[in-house]
Amino acid sequence: MELRQLRYFVRIVELGSMSRAALDLDLVQSALSQQISRLEGELSTRLLQRSSRGVAATEAGVAFFHEAQLTLRHADQAVRVAQRARLSGTVSVGLAPTTAAMLDLPLMRAMRERYPDVRLHLVEGLSGHLATMLCARTLDMAILFDRHTPMGLARQGSRLWQVQPLMSEDIFLICASARPEKMPATLTLADMAHEPLILSTGTHSLRHALDAAFARAGVRPNVVLEVDSISMAMAAVDAGFGSTLQTRAAIGRFPDAGQRFQWTRIDDSEVRRSNILCSLSEDELSSAAIATRMVIRDCVRTLVESGSWSGVTSWYHKP
Repeated sequence: MELRQLRYFVRIVELGSMSRAALDLDLVQSALSQQISRLEGELSTRLLQRSSRGVAATEAGVAFFHEAQLTLRHADQAVRVAQRARLSGTVSVGLAPTTAAMLDLPLMRAMRERYPDVRLHLVEGLSGHLATMLCARTLDMAILFDRHTPMGLARQGSRLWQVQPLMSEDIFLICASARPEKMPATLTLADMAHEPLILSTGTHSLRHALDAAFARAGVRPNVVLEVDSISMAMAAVDAGFGSTLQTRAAIGRFPDAGQRFQWTRIDDSEVRRSNILCSLSEDELSSAAIATRMVIRDCVRTLVESGSWSGVTSWYHKP
């Protein structure tokens, strides 16, 4: 028996409807029904009586409902007691500029709300530089891009790294809003043979992936400017010097992005950027760092599910 099954059962009884409870719990109704069936099977008794008007607790269900409520109150109290223990210390987190544009403030707010005594040390830098800092143990964790994940380093020693897939980002062609023609909903790399592009140099993971994708498509990109700074690249795009290929997070710091830019998604399953949450090994992380790692995952999931971070697929879902 799991706490979540108790929560599901209590909510169904409170709402008197399986469908309303599923909506409230953000679950598919069939999955919710399956959990209740498992619970009834484990208890070897019927807890809910289903009818055309909804669901109601059986006599056994009413008794179980009161005990489940008490158990959940005790569980919530245990959580509050643990949180009052007040995790403290400093946790250092590395974020690439585009990631920071979307995640920094939500992460700050969430950490202040959940763990006010933990001092958050945020470092913004390029993915490769953050990987080097992780190697030097000057960071507790960092969100790195696929090519710069230090997964290979885990084999140079015993359990050096904890590596968790976090999210995958679509790539967009972004140009100034003053562009005379409106952009279609999607483009392929073959459509961009003559597009004046502002890209980073080949040492960056995204440029490396784009060069490989252009090569597969048999297209030689028209690179008019190489800029190893997302802020300078976006300023050049805003000024009309060319377009860029980036994630939607590249315009995350522009509150008026809809007036400054227009963008379209690149329709190529190979042109995506994977984000990996990398941290020191479990036995090297403090309790505060382990808690921060979970907060990062929760923040990403919330931003993606709310639509605040578009063009992203989260690889972390609620149980």
